[in-house]
Amino acid sequence: MFHQLKDPAVNGSCLEPSSACNTSADGYALQLPTFTTAAKVRVIITFTLCAVSAVCNLVVLWASFNGGKRKSHVRILIMHLTVADLLVTFIVMPVDAVWNITVQWQAGDFLCRLLMFMKLVAMYSCAFVTVVISLDRQSAILNPLGISEAKRKSKIMLTVAWTMSVILSLPQES
Repeated sequence: MFHQLKDPAVNGSCLEPSSACNTSADGYALQLPTFTTAAKVRVIITFTLCAVSAVCNLVVLWASFNGGKRKSHVRILIMHLTVADLLVTFIVMPVDAVWNITVQWQAGDFLCRLLMFMKLVAMYSCAFVTVVISLDRQSAILNPLGISEAKRKSKIMLTVAWTMSVILSLPQES
């Protein structure tokens, strides 16, 4: 996204008489970021994946709500993973695509912090819920008769996963 210019005079953002500002380590002037063809391709791919992910995850969520009278703990785990995936679909992917389109942030500090918090929650929750599912499946293999205990454990692990997602996503002051 950044292009190096051979002529320092081309970059009009440098107001000093000596062309020392806005230069790279090797002395070339840096041009401000632009919406390149590669960025356009990334945006198209991101929005395409976003649409496919939204449709597929919404179908899974709908099926898990309407899939029968008995709610197994595995279905609950799948619902949580689907919700976490939908957070990525509706927060992370559009924010990244818009960032590629606008090239720079223009929405202010508060909205930046809020969106970064939400992006981190989405990414952490996907990872943590996947770990919960893995631990549940390991428990099912090692203790196949412990179904009543598995429901209680999975609720606790899901609570911890979502709580840790929020806590680890909080802005940190230095």
